[in-house]
Amino acid sequence: MKEPTILDFVKALLTPWRGRPPAIPPLEESQSASPSPLERPVASIPEPESPGQIFPEQRVGFRVPWSSLLAVGLALLAQRLLEPPRQGSPWVAVIIYALAFVALVAAIGRREWQIPSLINEDSPPPMPLRVQTRAALLATGLLPLAFIALGGNRFTVFNLVLWLGALVATLVAFILPGQRSHNRRDWLTFLRQPGWTITISRWAILLSLATLVVAFFRFYRLDSVLGEMFSDHAEKLLDVADVLQGQTSIFFPRNTGREAFQMYLTALIAVVAGTGLSFMSLKLGTALAGFITLPFIYLLGKEIGGKWTGLTAFLLAGMAYWPNVISRVGLRFPLYPMAVAPALYFLIRGLRHGNRNDFIWSGLALGVGLHGYSPTRLLPAVMVLALVLYLLHRHSEGRRWASMWAFGMLAFTALVVFLPLLRYMMEQPDMFAFRALTRLSAIERPYPAPVWQIFLSNLGKALVMFFYDNGNIWVHSIPGRPALDIFTAVLYFLGLVVVGGRYLRKRHWVDLFLLLSIPMLMMPSILSLAFPEENPSLNRTGGAIVPVFIIAAIGLISFLQTMVNNLQPRLGRMAATLTGAALLIGIGYQNFDLVFRQFDRQFMAGAWNTSQIGHVIRAFADSIGDPDSAYVVPYPYWVDTRLVGINAGYPLKDYALWPQDFEKTLDQLGAKLFILKPEDQAALDKLRQLYPTGFLYYYDSHREGKDFLIFFVPPTTP
Repeated sequence: MKEPTILDFVKALLTPWRGRPPAIPPLEESQSASPSPLERPVASIPEPESPGQIFPEQRVGFRVPWSSLLAVGLALLAQRLLEPPRQGSPWVAVIIYALAFVALVAAIGRREWQIPSLINEDSPPPMPLRVQTRAALLATGLLPLAFIALGGNRFTVFNLVLWLGALVATLVAFILPGQRSHNRRDWLTFLRQPGWTITISRWAILLSLATLVVAFFRFYRLDSVLGEMFSDHAEKLLDVADVLQGQTSIFFPRNTGREAFQMYLTALIAVVAGTGLSFMSLKLGTALAGFITLPFIYLLGKEIGGKWTGLTAFLLAGMAYWPNVISRVGLRFPLYPMAVAPALYFLIRGLRHGNRNDFIWSGLALGVGLHGYSPTRLLPAVMVLALVLYLLHRHSEGRRWASMWAFGMLAFTALVVFLPLLRYMMEQPDMFAFRALTRLSAIERPYPAPVWQIFLSNLGKALVMFFYDNGNIWVHSIPGRPALDIFTAVLYFLGLVVVGGRYLRKRHWVDLFLLLSIPMLMMPSILSLAFPEENPSLNRTGGAIVPVFIIAAIGLISFLQTMVNNLQPRLGRMAATLTGAALLIGIGYQNFDLVFRQFDRQFMAGAWNTSQIGHVIRAFADSIGDPDSAYVVPYPYWVDTRLVGINAGYPLKDYALWPQDFEKTLDQLGAKLFILKPEDQAALDKLRQLYPTGFLYYYDSHREGKDFLIFFVPPTTP
């Protein structure tokens, strides 16, 4: 049977529609003799009558789903009370959410709200255990040689050949040829045809429109949102400059240490896109990383709940404020979900369908992800959790040993990809683990309370951040607001109940894994035990983006299907379509406002205007002065003078000049420019003493508290 791959996302845009869009499958008949309210059977739903029909008809009498509508209405009211500015106690919203839960369970018990089934998995053939012996021996021989050659924290031509040779040999040894040969045959047959006919289906149009929508949200105003850099960006661009100058590090120790993926990606973009060492180079790389994550969310949602669930998850995650903001910051944050999405997609598909190659692709995604962002180091534990849950459930009967063997291949593949970092970790264990240990342990500051209390408090705050408070880190979030918009938060609540209810009924390991993967993927934030004020944070919880938006999509699709099931066929489909469209429009509007108005306004109010100072210096250098006769006088808690150089177009120049060094400028005969903070009266008095002919200008930045002084010294004659 043909299985979906990453190519499906692109092929869906090009290939004909070969069938009707799958509806949410009906709840399967319970085998229990005395079914509980969650286990009562629901009548089967016929297939749609036309290819364009999204929701299938169920010819039952007209019945208004009062319990379901009450549950959704109460949840919306509760979430509205949690939206800032909040008034009153949050416990009122908690009580209303509890009532919504009771109403939803009642709707499920009355068979008014239908719990969708997981997409049926195949009955896979036995998984082959053989490997390509020669390739395996070659990989085994190259690995120790590559490990030795990768010493010294440097990539070289020699160790790259050994390392990549070991990786290729590993893939050849493990990947089973022929499992996907039908795809190649399809494409070869198509290419050999004397004439090509491409039919654009309705689904292709819909998927194309969805892609345009999420591309708009991810790349619109990328040049101005975010509009300023902060000190972390200077550290990153200095690392990128090292790469461009030939310093090919495996791990970059500057600023407590960073993995290498973003540095090489940004260097590539700086050269190929011509953006150079700039903020735009950083943002282009991270925005692309966030965008690449979305097709895998689509495929994983499709694997679990069908193409409509996948498309909905794709849209929700693509428009959402949380993943959008962390993709625009220009730091490594989106590399965490970019690793999680393909790794979990291929792993879940491999366990469900017994395709060994999926395990290899999952290991490859995991290994690459470990070179990205430090929180990805928790991903192996999440993947082990998936395997354990699978082995503990009946779905693994007859395949346990084969699945464990395939998972071993996954781990070995990931280890080969991780090999350069493994070598560095053996050489510099303190530096490799330093940043994580400063949050997990008391090496930087003592625990503010007993560890178990901090952990439970962090866990609770992280789990409710979707509804209540996403933390107080202003550079990548709106402090104090929920991580989800009001509508997506309600859909996520509905999805949690639906997935939880489905697990209680069917005991399918995927449902339990979806639920447990969320706190597991948030552990990099939860385990900030020494600095609990940094939890929750949208960056370190970024891996949870994948299951959260899939669960929210399940909540939306099951709600719309409930409307179809209970109303007259045409009325039900019309009501579901209009409701779904209205919800998506509302979600898009609120997230647009959150990112491009609220977050942008708040961030620019907090960030220092190094771009304006850089532009002043650039204008001076291009006219009467030169880059080496302009200076920025440092002042406590003011601008990072390295960022001024980057914004001025001189990325390797630090424009700081301390007052005690003013006399060094007396030998310069040309024009000179000094930028000062208005509060720095002592430095200004000293400049006036040294340069009595200088002119003072006040620069109005049009940002509160961001004005600065320009002290201009005209050129002197020898």
